[in-house]
Amino acid sequence: MTQRREKSDPVRVAVIGMGFMGRTHLASFSRIPHCRLAAVVDRDPGRLTGKPSSGGNIDTTDDAFIFDPSAVPVFQSVESMLAGCEFDLGVVTTPTPTHVEIALKLVEAGRHVLVEKPVSLDLESIATLDRAARDHDVIAMPAHCMRFWPAWAWMHDRIRDRAFGEVLRATFRRTGAAPNWNPDFYGDPTRSGGAIVDLHIHDTDFVVHSFGPPVAVTSIGSRSNVRTIYHYEQGPQVEAVGAWLDAPDAVFTMEAEIECEAGTISFALGRTPEIEVRTSDGGIIGHPEASDGGTGYDVQARAIIDAIVRGAGDAPVTLSDATRAGTVLEREIESLESSGERRTVTL
Repeated sequence: MTQRREKSDPVRVAVIGMGFMGRTHLASFSRIPHCRLAAVVDRDPGRLTGKPSSGGNIDTTDDAFIFDPSAVPVFQSVESMLAGCEFDLGVVTTPTPTHVEIALKLVEAGRHVLVEKPVSLDLESIATLDRAARDHDVIAMPAHCMRFWPAWAWMHDRIRDRAFGEVLRATFRRTGAAPNWNPDFYGDPTRSGGAIVDLHIHDTDFVVHSFGPPVAVTSIGSRSNVRTIYHYEQGPQVEAVGAWLDAPDAVFTMEAEIECEAGTISFALGRTPEIEVRTSDGGIIGHPEASDGGTGYDVQARAIIDAIVRGAGDAPVTLSDATRAGTVLEREIESLESSGERRTVTL
């Protein structure tokens, strides 16, 4: 078991997997004063040097060294890390098939975990991890970062508080080049799930988070380029597009348009301001405050650190949330693989 940590002590963070997402999370936690990087783990010694490297849809780090290997313990296995250092939170950013195995080792050793999405392609294994975390009284949280992205959290709140009336229609779009930082893994849908699971999951989770689970889904396209309609009884028309585009230099896009009774909320990544509301009388009101607070990764890191410090029993996002999103994604994949009248799949 880990040593007892007083609330005034910094939260000791270990990052497992130093690819693009590992570096992204490390950068976010390094911006939190109440954190200390306790360890870094990767099987590739070249990633344990602290040097920057390329890859990723969104620039979340800079060209500076990511960590100082002379000051931070580095390990090539989770087992050696558990035996060789003390830490409170393990951030699991390895390829998807290894997530639950690694997270279970950490949980059973009494450590909290933040697990990159998707937690697993197997929903039962997510439930197994959830039970283990509860049995060991630790926080286990899926990294569903869009719930924390300031502009998207603002949109979620406006959907829920009906600030612009009921939602009539909502459209989400997330596209970019296929990941180039681990092409063998991402190019194998049996391991990565393809774009529908790795990329489109953000919008599926946001839809479920904001509108609740749909009664049915209709998906067309492929695992690399999917368009899904989420069906709600007497509810809004909701659809989302998620795609890895063929062009290797395709620009990453993230967009949303939410048409409400009294105005339309529009989000576009990189626009200034990213959030605008088009009112029913034709006016356009910018909401720059909706993007304050850093990236979703930064807010997510602060959220789990705060939960650990407070001794909260549940994570800000739960593994049950991951299972709900995963269940909808399974129905979307079933719809993709169906045809004709069978393409619409009920939940």
